[in-house]
Amino acid sequence: MHADPPRPRRRLPPPPPPPTQRAGHNDEQEPRLYTPAEAALLLRVSESWLRRRAGRRHIPCTFLGKHLRFSAADLAAIIAAAAAPATGRRPNRRRPHPTPITDLPHDGSHASITDAPDTNRSEI
Repeated sequence: MHADPPRPRRRLPPPPPPPTQRAGHNDEQEPRLYTPAEAALLLRVSESWLRRRAGRRHIPCTFLGKHLRFSAADLAAIIAAAAAPATGRRPNRRRPHPTPITDLPHDGSHASITDAPDTNRSEI
């Protein structure tokens, strides 16, 4: 019988650097991205409104792949755009009344043939 060769030892990942030695980043330099739920709470709007407007690209936002996120700059731009002064009354969104039809048949037109005696029939 022969002996099994020794199995190689598994290496452990290196420990993370202490908080004071992290590549010169601190919490103030790292960008903060908000989820739609967090951004909606900060803006005090519904999440569905925020998602709909971002999906139509009506408000600034960030897409990380398929994930929607908002930066602090995005939120500031949304607030600034909403702070525009009112310019007067809101336009009427109703559709105008349909125009009256003026092409109705009149005497002597082809549509009044039904009033004339039928000359194409032969009487039996």
